[in-house]
Amino acid sequence: MSNKYAVIMAGGVGSRFWPVSKQSFPKQFHDMLGLGKSLLQMTFDRLQAQIPAQNILILTNEAYVDLVQEQLPEISIENIVAEPAMRNTAPCILLAALKIQKMNPVASMIVAPSDHYIADEDLFNEDLATTFAFCEAQPQALMTLGIQPTSPNTGYGYIEYNKESTAVKKVAQFREKPNLETAQEFIVAGNFLWNAGIFVWSVEAVVHAFAKAQPNMTQLFTNGIDVLNTAQEQAFLEVEYPKAENISVDYAIMENSKEVYVLPARFSWNDLGTWGSLYDKLDKNEDANAVVNSSVTSINSSGNMIRTASGKKVIIQGMEDYIIVDEDDVLMIIPKTAEQEIKEIRNAAMDKYGKEIG
Repeated sequence: MSNKYAVIMAGGVGSRFWPVSKQSFPKQFHDMLGLGKSLLQMTFDRLQAQIPAQNILILTNEAYVDLVQEQLPEISIENIVAEPAMRNTAPCILLAALKIQKMNPVASMIVAPSDHYIADEDLFNEDLATTFAFCEAQPQALMTLGIQPTSPNTGYGYIEYNKESTAVKKVAQFREKPNLETAQEFIVAGNFLWNAGIFVWSVEAVVHAFAKAQPNMTQLFTNGIDVLNTAQEQAFLEVEYPKAENISVDYAIMENSKEVYVLPARFSWNDLGTWGSLYDKLDKNEDANAVVNSSVTSINSSGNMIRTASGKKVIIQGMEDYIIVDEDDVLMIIPKTAEQEIKEIRNAAMDKYGKEIG
């Protein structure tokens, strides 16, 4: 039996990709790139290169279990963990680690978001193999894959590492999302990486780290250790899971541990957090428009992000740097500069047309 496991986090709503991503059908279940697979399916396929399907757990909101089963029929229902409440990343990661530890006490695991885009999958698998090997050699290590910055981006947290010649670096500290001036200083310093939220560790190390830094949360879940991976697990979670603190794994354990390491990733990465980030990732046509599914005729129009139903004919004139999204009964046309306001735009639409629109 393989000692490598994977946990895919697929419980988010992705509201910044409205109107495609909705509460009832979030972005990880959509083919955002027009490649014929959802982001979740692409993540699953990528991890299967090293990790057998029976060792991959999907953490999702209980409302999305049917969607996961529909898109990943090769995953057994026992491997789909239904969260009865949204509690950020720490509780679900601890729960998954305890479940895996009960299956295989010497397991190592990767925790990966379901909605990121990773190119250069050969490099990803080489980097992942490096992190697994490091955790095997240093069983108490908590590892993360950091992304080489391509710009002084203020939308990501940063990882500062010690300058050393080894491939794997000791983490000095995690840094919050900076302002532009600070981000520029990070880039000049040369020992800062974007925090992608991809983690690798042995189950022993991460459970130990939680027990030390988050004793109350650890006690909450270890109280149910006898029912984990049984038919009684979900009933336990329905009662106890909502009691867990709403906290990210970074705050919960990573910033409190002295055994945190980072591997600067060599693969191309995009968190697909906004329509603008999707535009950056997609190929552009001769007018610098990024198009998903549509057939576009553009007249004096460039720099636009256009997504519609498959084969829809779109004619635009005199439009530059717009987001144009046609999804079901919603058409949204906004400047790219307003992409950070999409949550507010969505809320205003829900107030006017009803919650089902969001």
